Amino acid sequence: MAEEAKAVPEAEELPRTIVRRIVKDKLSRCSEDGDISVNKDALLAFSESARIFIHYISATANDICKESKRQIVNADDIFKALEETDFSEFIRPLKASLEDFRKKNAGKKAAVSKEKESEKNKKRKVEGEPSGKVKSDNGESPEKGESGDAE
Repeated sequence: MAEEAKAVPEAEELPRTIVRRIVKDKLSRCSEDGDISVNKDALLAFSESARIFIHYISATANDICKESKRQIVNADDIFKALEETDFSEFIRPLKASLEDFRKKNAGKKAAVSKEKESEKNKKRKVEGEPSGKVKSDNGESPEKGESGDAE
């Protein structure tokens, strides 16, 4: 039994704390008292079944992508995979979740791009000094004849 549990590479395992949090959250909504404790083996079963589900949907989406002669799986491929595998009840909530995610990231991207643009403008202002003048050690432009050139 111990060998079977270690058969899955550690990189493919889902984070236990996240699985525990999701399972406890969903189960507490079904419980009257709201406090649920989940056995370690039950959490392992949830984690393993979720991992297998993810692989199944990913493989199906990858096949859909290849049929379309593309190399990158996109969200529509996932939606089609869910429909093909008779999990179409997940499509509507997943689309809503994806839309929320995109809205949140759009705000973050806009803030980052504004920050980058202001940095570029600052650099342009600093670098935008007239290139024909040479500055002396004190930061001022030299007067005529101070540049050290023989006249």
